[in-house]
Amino acid sequence: MYTSRSISSNLSFRDKIFSIDYFLVFLLLVLGIISMFAMYSSGGGQFDYHTKNHIIRFIAFFLLFFIISFIPVKFWFQSSILIYIVIFFILLAVKYFGLSSSGSQRWINFYFINLQPSELMKIAMILFLAKYYHRIPTNDVNRVRYLFLPIAALLAPVLLVVMQPDLGTSILLALGGMIVAWLAGVRIKFFAYLSILFLSLAPIAISFLKPYQKARILTFLNPDRDPLGAGYQIIQSKIAIGSGGLFGKGFLNGSQSYLDFLPEKHTDFIFILFSEEFGFFGSVSVLLLYFLITSRIVNIGHITRSNFGKLYCYGFASAFFLYVVVNVGMVLGLLPIVGSPLPILSYGGSSMLAIMFGLGVAMSCRIHKDHPVN
Repeated sequence: MYTSRSISSNLSFRDKIFSIDYFLVFLLLVLGIISMFAMYSSGGGQFDYHTKNHIIRFIAFFLLFFIISFIPVKFWFQSSILIYIVIFFILLAVKYFGLSSSGSQRWINFYFINLQPSELMKIAMILFLAKYYHRIPTNDVNRVRYLFLPIAALLAPVLLVVMQPDLGTSILLALGGMIVAWLAGVRIKFFAYLSILFLSLAPIAISFLKPYQKARILTFLNPDRDPLGAGYQIIQSKIAIGSGGLFGKGFLNGSQSYLDFLPEKHTDFIFILFSEEFGFFGSVSVLLLYFLITSRIVNIGHITRSNFGKLYCYGFASAFFLYVVVNVGMVLGLLPIVGSPLPILSYGGSSMLAIMFGLGVAMSCRIHKDHPVN
């Protein structure tokens, strides 16, 4: 039962400060500092454009994380539909006013940042579905009339992202939404039906893929088929990881990255650069950081009282862990290259903004854990 004190959402600033999960804050700071050194290394030991931007963005978004944390979770509950709609229309605007790069149209210019709305949609989708399932009794979750809205809310942005084209982000977006639905109690059989439908449509979908997307799939199946073309990146990644050994070559001593054998090392392949310089133990240490961050978010879900807070934290923690698994699996050659950044570590303003926003909402659930959202 909520006490009279817990029903009030007016926590003092002192109460909020003492309610922060400082271990989670510490983990984020450690990961952020590691990312700064990794970005500095990717620039050849110089404070180049990417390094400076990455440091500025981390500091700015880390402050934003705290601001979001102090806002009552009730606000995020009440605003979740509006947030989804706003980001959806920005995502739609990309189709008509977006910036194109390397054959994809994924960004829109907001002057201070080239925003990739699909990254923010990953968080907006979790917020939207957490609110939707918050009010539906568990016994009604699997009724057909309650399945139409979440399916439509999920498919609409996924299709927009597919058309950009950005197959990898669309898959991650779909999986993030499906995780929340599963956590809310949607039966496995519905996911089985969707899987069968997806597999049956896969041959048709493949015919609409761009040539470079088809090449990525074929390269995943056999990287040596085109060692100087589509398979070059993943082959060099494996060489870099293997050359790192147990303890690595040392900071700023990665030959694969410094001799430019490894392209795009500051973005999706930043983990490879780190692995070459710090070896197996360094890589495991970073993965342990991600695991601990995920576990802290799950812990917040355990202690928050609202169903909205629980669904959001469990959904976001699962999605966060999924992003790490996909990126690491991709650079190790265990998954096709899909252009998925490693949270916080990879260069990319939109990705870091989305992750820090998501973490801020999770921390808000922690600070206001005893407060009802409606």
